[in-house]
Amino acid sequence: MKKIYYQIIFIFIIFLVACILLFSKKDESTLQKVRVSEVAHSIFYAPQYVAIHNNYFKEEGIDIELILGNGADKVVASVLSGDVDIGFSGSEATIYVYNGGEKDYLKTFAQLTQKDGSFIVSREKKDNFTLNDLKGKYYIAGRIGGMPFMTLKYILNQSGIKDDELTLDTSIAFSSMASSFIGGIGDYVSLFEPTATNMVNQGYGYIVASLGELGGTVPYTSYSARTSFIEKNPELIKKFTKAIQKGIDFVNSHDAKEIAEIIKVEFPDTDIKDIISAINQYKSVNTWPKNTDFSKESFNHMQDIMINAKEITDKVSYEDLIYKIK
Repeated sequence: MKKIYYQIIFIFIIFLVACILLFSKKDESTLQKVRVSEVAHSIFYAPQYVAIHNNYFKEEGIDIELILGNGADKVVASVLSGDVDIGFSGSEATIYVYNGGEKDYLKTFAQLTQKDGSFIVSREKKDNFTLNDLKGKYYIAGRIGGMPFMTLKYILNQSGIKDDELTLDTSIAFSSMASSFIGGIGDYVSLFEPTATNMVNQGYGYIVASLGELGGTVPYTSYSARTSFIEKNPELIKKFTKAIQKGIDFVNSHDAKEIAEIIKVEFPDTDIKDIISAINQYKSVNTWPKNTDFSKESFNHMQDIMINAKEITDKVSYEDLIYKIK
């Protein structure tokens, strides 16, 4: 009798597991696939990775396919070509597209970061670093027209440092900035995390300042899509933004260790202690906003930075390029 009893329990367990697998597969098949091109892969984007690995997107019926773009220009190109649905890059990219005369231009619908995420890394140790230490030095500054370069230039100019008082190298691709610095080029370089901390740990440099802390509040990294895509998929955009908001809420309400444990899978070659350190650095300069909306003031401040860099001459209307979710 006892043997039959155990057999019944065993059969029931197998049936239960089969049902779970069946329904989970069914749920997966009903998710809407969304292709997203990200400008870079960085701890800077922790809320996005939290949203993915805490299943916030799946809760909204979305299956994210994340594609590395390696630069805002490449992200925009992939959105305009239709290779991806949503672009994740600096908000300045939407202004370039709009000013270029594109009819089906890009609109921003959510921000993820509100500060520049790069840090100034020095080849030599500087205990009392000031921007004046950059005078006469060689700085790997990033691509012309990109936010890291424009933010740096704005900070320098606001501090009274002229362009001809140092060498700003804009010829090196974003993905090659760290390796070029390791190879002996430059006295300073702008790097995101975890690359900046890895550079320090390997003995190649020292983090001396945060461009985010110096540059002020801007919609630094945001999500955008073609106007036509947004108009055809308002509910998808709403659900996507809701998932991102959950990610932002999590990083703002949990400590660095808890966040690091979730996003560690995204950075398998980085020690979790370094991930925790990078998250704390970003938290210390108020990198992540309270919500996905951003103000007209922060958008215009970004345009001030662009005007200073001579990338645009006039400001674009906030209302023209920002999609407000209803």
